Amino acid sequence: MSRRHAAEKREILPDAKFGDKVLSKFMNNLMIDGKKSVAESIVYNAMDRVEGKLKRAPIEVFHEALDNIKPSVEVRSRRVGGATYQVPVEVRPSRREALAIRWLIKAARTRNENTMEERLAGELVDAVNSRGSAVKKREDTHKMADANKAFSHYRW
Repeated sequence: MSRRHAAEKREILPDAKFGDKVLSKFMNNLMIDGKKSVAESIVYNAMDRVEGKLKRAPIEVFHEALDNIKPSVEVRSRRVGGATYQVPVEVRPSRREALAIRWLIKAARTRNENTMEERLAGELVDAVNSRGSAVKKREDTHKMADANKAFSHYRW
């Protein structure tokens, strides 16, 4: 890997239906084997289900769910004198978003409804209500950081 400069960020185009860049990123993460149209149909149908359940604008629900999942601190391993410490560090905004998207997709995939649309819609509704496995993952991350607060002076 080159050390000269960091790779430049690619510009992500907003999605077709809602015109939202975060939703477009979400679809790109959900996509498997380059099948973007399949990922789009899954997300849009899940949004319709969410709108039917909560009677609210689906894009608002999506952003609120992501906000409930985004972690503010995480632990990173730091080696000091032969010992490895879990040092709590704040998460930068772009990583917060990426982690939230990743955790939401993983939580949806591990649910046991029949179709991915149902799973995703269920996980979004759970995340808005601050429950579900994606929110639990955030809580566990925060607990871990809180438990290792004593090592925060090793921050770099």
